Amino acid sequence: MKKILLLAAVLLMAFGKLYAQTQHQNTGWFFFLNNTKFNEKWGLQFDVQIRSADDWEHVRNTLVRPALQYFINKNSNVALGYLWQTTRVKRVETDEYISLNEHRIFEQYIYNHKISSVFASHRLRVEQRFIERIGNEDLFSQRFRYFFRLIQPLQKTQPTFTKGAYVALQNEVFLNLQNKKQLNNSVFDQNRAYLALGYRFSKKMDIEAGYMNQTVNGLTNNTVNNIVQLAFYTRF
Repeated sequence: MKKILLLAAVLLMAFGKLYAQTQHQNTGWFFFLNNTKFNEKWGLQFDVQIRSADDWEHVRNTLVRPALQYFINKNSNVALGYLWQTTRVKRVETDEYISLNEHRIFEQYIYNHKISSVFASHRLRVEQRFIERIGNEDLFSQRFRYFFRLIQPLQKTQPTFTKGAYVALQNEVFLNLQNKKQLNNSVFDQNRAYLALGYRFSKKMDIEAGYMNQTVNGLTNNTVNNIVQLAFYTRF
């Protein structure tokens, strides 16, 4: 438990420092993730996210992301998915809000395992991004993401964790693979470090609340986003 908290502190400090002009934001995110298995080999992953603008002014982003999963074995699976994202932005010249869309196709691999009493998950994802931009300057780009998540139950653990409180630590790094000059002129895109307290009601449902530190490498300036996130997880 102490090692997990120490790792969380190191991550938050390391990725909370940017070496260029930096703007700071405070936002709220809602996250819902469902995993449904049709049989031993096939399943559906589906998540929805709603993200606020700075200081909770309005809804800035909505994301809908379904994916078809194939289970290689009990510890690993692959998936092919699609994402639709809307972003509410303000035109500088008119001071009016417009909505921009992004569509993605993505491929991912997930590996789950256990380290002593800690439940660990790793995800590798490659995205093909079709980005709508202001001025009809649409952009195609590809991006790589590596995500890990650790769950430490707060009570005596068993081979499977089915009920009780837990601490969750996760981190995800984003790397641009294509057309990075049009995005931020850098391979590094962003990092998200997250620490949360949750409760597992049964093997089918979790709820958690936590803090995420998002550092974004921009084209002209960087952003440090302090996020309060509420998350629901369901499994069928």
